Amino acid sequence: MEVTAERRRLFAVLVALVALVLVDLGFRVLAPGGWTVWEVLLLLCLLANAPWLGLSAATGILGAAIRLRGQAEAPAPAGGPLVLHTLLAVCIRDEDMDAVLPPLARLLDGLAARGHGGHFALAILSDTADPCHAEAEGAAVRRLVAGRPDGAVIYRRRGENTGYKAGNVMDFLDRHSAGFDLILLLDADSEMTPEAVLRMVRAMEADPHLAILQSTISGRPAAAPFGRLLGAGHRPGSLTWAVGQDWWQGAEGPFWGHNALLRIAPFSTHCRLSPLPDGSHILSHDHVEAARLHAAGWAVRVLPDPSPEGAGSRESHPPNLPEFLVRDRRWAAGNLQYRHLLRDPSLGALGRFQMLQAILHYVLGPLWFAMLPLAAINAATDGEGTPRGALILLLVLGYAALHLPRLAGHAVALLQGAGWPYFRTALAESLFLLLFDPIAAFDKTLTVLAHALGLRRGTWAAQHRAERRVSWREAAVLLWPHTLAGLLILSLLAASGSAFAVLAGLPALAGLLLAIPFCVLTAAPDAR
Repeated sequence: MEVTAERRRLFAVLVALVALVLVDLGFRVLAPGGWTVWEVLLLLCLLANAPWLGLSAATGILGAAIRLRGQAEAPAPAGGPLVLHTLLAVCIRDEDMDAVLPPLARLLDGLAARGHGGHFALAILSDTADPCHAEAEGAAVRRLVAGRPDGAVIYRRRGENTGYKAGNVMDFLDRHSAGFDLILLLDADSEMTPEAVLRMVRAMEADPHLAILQSTISGRPAAAPFGRLLGAGHRPGSLTWAVGQDWWQGAEGPFWGHNALLRIAPFSTHCRLSPLPDGSHILSHDHVEAARLHAAGWAVRVLPDPSPEGAGSRESHPPNLPEFLVRDRRWAAGNLQYRHLLRDPSLGALGRFQMLQAILHYVLGPLWFAMLPLAAINAATDGEGTPRGALILLLVLGYAALHLPRLAGHAVALLQGAGWPYFRTALAESLFLLLFDPIAAFDKTLTVLAHALGLRRGTWAAQHRAERRVSWREAAVLLWPHTLAGLLILSLLAASGSAFAVLAGLPALAGLLLAIPFCVLTAAPDAR
């Protein structure tokens, strides 16, 4: 069904209602006893975050309702011979090829076993610069090619990483994509099943106006608690978010850059990314490419992966907290660049809104975290008169709104018969996030402030995907600011002389206070 203006108005009303409830409750919590400067600042922070909380909650509500009604899955396209030819393209840079190539070989062989091998080829797009690493990379590819038909595997390595991943892909399309209609973009840690790929190709064949078909993505199995618990919430949350978002965005959906099928002709025509006004290249290319295609009248949609546990379309989550924070800082650098493009008339309006969302995901971070120290200062200086019941309700509703897609995803799974083992995992994942959230929020705050001051936190470096232990020393060097911030805020709450203030703040402070042991213990690959 096509998305109508009425749907978007209804969605906006639902977002506004949730936001107004939170703001009204915040006013009732802060107003009694008169206004301090800290309470005014708290209300302003809540006002800034309320629309985002409303959007998250509204998306979760819609996504869960649609999934419970059994309307989330698109009908399976008809079978029969394939018409379009597809490149399976993986972008690599200084990767462990022993980890990258086996899932790709299984996919290629699986497609051939189902009688479609002649319609697919694997393209390995390398931006590896180090000569020694490149030599080992080439040798691994040669072992993969051995015994396969001519043209089944294409390997191309660039001398320079111009334009990053987007430049890598476009350079390949310009030089090596003749004879192919589609390209399935994969990251080095992507894993897709032949059934999932064939389902996407047939959907593209059925809709000639579809330029990008993005699959929902689940986490690959992990041995360490960090990746395992992060994935336990990501699968139900992202699926519920995608379904709810599709209800009002429809054919102007998002693009997440990988595990996605692209129609080569419109992508090559509309998605060439020029340098930004300051001469830098666009780092996070996906939202920009989707916005270009929206503006040109092409469809970009998300196809939920219906396979059990999301096994049809997977990626590896960061293996530990340090690698997560490195990735988050890298994404922040890319998302904050979008500020240069928000008035670009060549981009679709909804695509620009998606870029604004991506910016606010980071810019609102300091305002979200600031409510914790502001509340502590207010409690230490003038905390009398705060209605305790209303405060607890605000804290619970604010947390629920932020995480409603994930919580609703868990609820859907349980209502559909997931059982006690799933409930136990969902509970462990929720406790994990309770500790993880303040650490990530504080780090996001430091990152945004560093960018505002013209500093850079981290670089666009290759990812380290292998699980490993994190030493206590490494964790302490990385997370001492987080721990110190927790101790300072706790001391302010203690200075209020109110046991209630301390207890109310502990759920948000526990992650900061325990950041170092949390980092070490969740990284151990053999921990259970």
